Amino acid sequence: MRVMELAESWGLDHIRLGSRPDPVAGPGEVLVRMAAASVNYRDAVVLRRGYGRLSGDLPLIVLSDGAGRVEALGDGVTRFAVGDLVCPIIMPGWHAGPLRQEHREALLGGPRDGVVRELMAVRADDLVRAPSYMSAVEAATLPCAAVTAWSAVIGAGVKPGELVVCQGTGGVSLFALQFARMLGAEVIITSGSADKLARALAMGASHGIDYRAQPEWSREVRRLTPDGADLVIDVGGGGTLAQSLRAVRAGGTVALIGVLAGATAELDLGRVVTQSVRLLGVTLGSRATFEAMVRALELHAQKPAIDDHLWRFEEAGQAIAAIEAGRHFGKICLAF
Repeated sequence: MRVMELAESWGLDHIRLGSRPDPVAGPGEVLVRMAAASVNYRDAVVLRRGYGRLSGDLPLIVLSDGAGRVEALGDGVTRFAVGDLVCPIIMPGWHAGPLRQEHREALLGGPRDGVVRELMAVRADDLVRAPSYMSAVEAATLPCAAVTAWSAVIGAGVKPGELVVCQGTGGVSLFALQFARMLGAEVIITSGSADKLARALAMGASHGIDYRAQPEWSREVRRLTPDGADLVIDVGGGGTLAQSLRAVRAGGTVALIGVLAGATAELDLGRVVTQSVRLLGVTLGSRATFEAMVRALELHAQKPAIDDHLWRFEEAGQAIAAIEAGRHFGKICLAF
């Protein structure tokens, strides 16, 4: 089978088309013919071996998020049928409960081989059936960005009438926008692009803030809602956390999801303590969390926001480069 793998050395220039033996479905396994994948910022970090030993060893099949059709069932598998559209969970073995170290060491796309390959033999317990109304490309957006956004919004206990601030218009932020609206919350979104703000408003955001024109965007949040936001989805990390803490209300939550603007920060701990702000670190979610999200999606038939440019199997490297360029809106996807 064909694969797209990082070989010989680390870095974007070392992604190439390769070949591996065709897998077969053993007992308890499902053979999946992969049809689509999507890109996350972590994929760019893996290319630089940014997670150290947890980046894995070379050669490494790239990308963690994908979807495909069940092609064959191993002995004892009853949860799926041939033809089902399924998504492998990113952390094989994390079926329920809290995150543990062994789950992190099993991540697809580094340290384990990823999804840009024609066939995958996957434990049936490590698969989730995709929403019935989604295409393979749409389903491929779910395992990381959607599950992370769902974990943040549900983990913060968002209620109807509350206010959520989402940073940027990448996959996690736009899924958080959709899930917050599903729960009846109001959403403010930030972006440095007027066009992206307009598209986010069309998706249901109530207000948009241009962070280039207003670097201290927390002031505008406070103007719109003097008490502050109930939840801030922080994907910037060190470069945005100070503004997030100023934007959130007393007793509110800042969900720390990404470090796009820096991995370290000086915190105003006085504000955190005296205003009882909760800092919620969010990394993905279990298979049970994924399945709960799918049930909600089935009820509301929400479609993911997907960038206008659809990449091909052989263009996995260009797709990863595109996420670092930052010009996309929503999820960057590949169709096989």
